[in-house]
Amino acid sequence: MTADHRPPEGAQRPPGFDEVRDSAEFAALRRSFRRVVFPTTAGFLAWYALYVLLAAYAPELMGTRLGGSTITVGLLLGLGQFVTTFAITMAYRRWADRRFDARAEALRAQITGGAR
Repeated sequence: MTADHRPPEGAQRPPGFDEVRDSAEFAALRRSFRRVVFPTTAGFLAWYALYVLLAAYAPELMGTRLGGSTITVGLLLGLGQFVTTFAITMAYRRWADRRFDARAEALRAQITGGAR
């Protein structure tokens, strides 16, 4: 593909591909997706990087036991990574169900003439 994401000359494209790609509806759908996914991804990667950096450069903090138990700050932060992953997944699914999927489905129906 070239820099503008167009297939090489002579490549087979579905009918109306260029029109859909260049349409205002598709651009709005793409913007909506990017507005949610990019910041969420950046936030999670920052959270993960913080965890890794704390493990590497603050082992005494990560090894701090809580309340005299065997549970440490590092263990809780590590488990927090899993919790965060599930929370992001649930939030994304909720967002997609409410705001994204119906618009994407309407655009797909417009392109295909309603055929699935």
